[in-house]
Amino acid sequence: MNAERTRVWIPPGPLDLRYTLGLHRRGGGDPAFRYGRDGSVWRASHTPDGPATLTVRVDGERIVGRAWGDGADWLLESMPAMLGGGDAPEAMPVHDEVVAGLVARSPGLRIGATGRVWEALVPAILEQKVVGAEAWRAWRYLLRRYGSRAPGPVPDDMRVPPPQELWPSIPVWDWHRSGAEPVRMRTIRGATSLDVERHVGRLDILRGVGPWTVAETRARAVGDADAVPVGDYHIPSAVGQTLIGEPVDDARMLELLEPYVGHRYRIIRMIEIHGVRPPRRGNRMSVRDYRAF
Repeated sequence: MNAERTRVWIPPGPLDLRYTLGLHRRGGGDPAFRYGRDGSVWRASHTPDGPATLTVRVDGERIVGRAWGDGADWLLESMPAMLGGGDAPEAMPVHDEVVAGLVARSPGLRIGATGRVWEALVPAILEQKVVGAEAWRAWRYLLRRYGSRAPGPVPDDMRVPPPQELWPSIPVWDWHRSGAEPVRMRTIRGATSLDVERHVGRLDILRGVGPWTVAETRARAVGDADAVPVGDYHIPSAVGQTLIGEPVDDARMLELLEPYVGHRYRIIRMIEIHGVRPPRRGNRMSVRDYRAF
């Protein structure tokens, strides 16, 4: 086991670890993410210096971070950014009582930046036009099969996501076993042609990567508090239902969010956590299983 590294940081304002870091959890069985019984949050990542695990917990006004692995120092250095140290939630305007209520119910929600574009891009591609359970199943399988064991005192099944250069070597049959259909496999393989860590502003040149995927990636990797995932199956309805009491489409959602330019993803995130769910009409999207084909 690598030696433990530690860091203590005092955030610039209220910080809720679950609200802020829960964005990076890909389903209840995410091999790269854990909630600790003591309120801590654990994340495994493949940093520029190699694999590492970081855990953070609240200690009064302080955040205590501990890390293990070759990339431990990198994770501790980037810990404030991941926890929204560069975010400015207090700068968001509040124009009505609905948004004021969302703000009041979301103390400590910050939009942080992991600094790891590939680890945000791959699951976003897996989630394209499918229910979360289907995408998370594929993510779990691929990490358990090709991720490395997370460093530190972690459960045996916790994994570091594979680095970008490894993904093209994953064989077709394991993509099939993961439940991801060929189009998403091809999109992820094609994305390996771009150094996404250095060119996060060019993700839209990748075949199969559209505005929704770019927004989902940017919100997590670079802490873009204004990223709007246009084309989502659920978000416009939730935004409309929460803000004006009725579901809306993408165009109307953008109109409703216009007064909050600069903070539109922040509004969306608060709605995801505390917003009003639209009444269910018709059948839900089903979880498909390509492994049986």
